[in-house]
Amino acid sequence: MAISWQRRDLTGVVDLPAEPRTADRRAPLAEHIRAGLDARLRALISHDPGTRQGEDPEELHQMRVSVRRMRAMLLSGRRFLDRDWSEPLRAELGWLGRALGPVRDLDVLLERLRAESADLPADERAAAARLISGLEAEHGLARVEMLAALDSDRYLALLRSIADSLRAGLPTPESDVDTERELRRLVLGQFHKLRKSVARLPEAPADDELHALRIRGKRVRYTAELAQPAFGRPMQQLIKAAKQFQDVLGEHQDACVAEERVRGLLRDFGEDVDAAVAFVAGRLVEREQTRKAERRTQWWATWEAVDAAAAAI
Repeated sequence: MAISWQRRDLTGVVDLPAEPRTADRRAPLAEHIRAGLDARLRALISHDPGTRQGEDPEELHQMRVSVRRMRAMLLSGRRFLDRDWSEPLRAELGWLGRALGPVRDLDVLLERLRAESADLPADERAAAARLISGLEAEHGLARVEMLAALDSDRYLALLRSIADSLRAGLPTPESDVDTERELRRLVLGQFHKLRKSVARLPEAPADDELHALRIRGKRVRYTAELAQPAFGRPMQQLIKAAKQFQDVLGEHQDACVAEERVRGLLRDFGEDVDAAVAFVAGRLVEREQTRKAERRTQWWATWEAVDAAAAAI
């Protein structure tokens, strides 16, 4: 028996088996990727209605994460997939991720700035509201563009394409590989790229260098999630360590973005900016700089945890 998700504002349906697909540790590597794509497609579809409604930002966050994880699986496992199939699919998932990204980024930024200004005196809260009002207008326009993408034939065609491949089996080149060995190689391959990036860092890394590390750490985590069913607890420890690494560097990046956007919002007021708005902008920038400094003292310890966890695989 199959189940279908009827999509609001879309005329078609996406059919998947009632039960999620699984792969045991001895299954071919492509089956692990197939199971991973199945899980993430189901998650994406389940968060679509909430993303459209826009009442809970976590719905969009989880939908975007699902897209990123599918792209990471296709990238990590591309040696074992037919690239004439996997690369166009990864490109289409990239399009979807870019359609979701601006709204999600503004969700994070608005939530952050509202929280930072919540404990200010009433007059300063009012000034902060004036400062970030431009972001709220930008958020509204970004949602219009996102919803247009979700209502498009291109989006439905993407979901159907993934579902069709899951039912038929992923296109793969002819090969006979040791699944556990290759999964380990995939994970350690991503880890070694991360380790090389860490080794190349100067004593005081630039903000964009730490952001690049976060992206590499995310790839380690997502590839480890693909391999986790075959390795159990050791891989789970790496996933946990990579998440902590990613979270610390993510908070650092969020602070970088928030600081830059606050400065930009202040510039948008021009020479006529009132003193209260300028004062609040300065306070918010100072708080983000403090947060950045704190995260810079923390990220190395989280990297050492990732290094130790990878050595145990």
